[in-house]
Formats: sequence, structure tokens, C-alpha cells
Amino acid sequence: MKPTRTYPGLHIDTRPSNAVGQAGGMLLTETVHTSGLGHHLKTALAPLKKPFVIHDPAKILLDLAITIGLGGDALPNTTAVRDEPDLYGPVASNPTITRIIHTLASDADRSLTTQRTVTV
Repeated sequence: MKPTRTYPGLHIDTRPSNAVGQAGGMLLTETVHTSGLGHHLKTALAPLKKPFVIHDPAKILLDLAITIGLGGDALPNTTAVRDEPDLYGPVASNPTITRIIHTLASDADRSLTTQRTVTV
């Protein structure tokens, strides 16, 4: 079974442009997809996903990791990812990101066990 993509697929625009834009971010999202990390993290964190929730906990953590990979060092830096929905898809708000971090931190032993089960 082919896992679904966590991030939008690659689209190449052949129009002339001097901007490289988010090339590093695109490499990170393609790495998440190619390695299967998004799929495995989504599976491992499935018990944390509540019914009718919009943002998947795995996607929230991946967005945060991409923010750090792009040089961000604080939660407000997720704006850089949020401002590129064509590349990263919908990104959770800072309060939503904070809630998932608090949920993971509230049961640290379970969270660490879950993280150890994610094998790529």
C-alpha cells in the first residue's frame, strides 16, 4: 500500500523566475515523503488524534520540525511555513501546536515509547 502524502506534491513551474524561494523546504517535505516518516509518525500518533480534529498530530510535529530545519528557533517562526500553503499545506495555529506539545509532554513515558516505535 502506498502511503498518502503528508505534504502537497512537487510542482515544477517552468516560467522564468529569479527566485528559488523555499527550495530547502521542498527538499525537507520530499524527504519526509520518500523516507516514509510522515506515514510512520501518523500511524504511531494515531491514538492522540481526536474525532473531528482538523490538524493531525503527526503533521503538526512535522511542521515544527521543518520550521526548525529552515532555521526557526521559536514557535512564532512557524509563520514562515504557514505563509506557504501551496508547499506545506494547512499548518496549525500556534495555540494548536502548543496543545499537542503539552499533550505529548503530559505523558512523557508514553510519548517516548511512541517515538521509539517510529522506524523508517
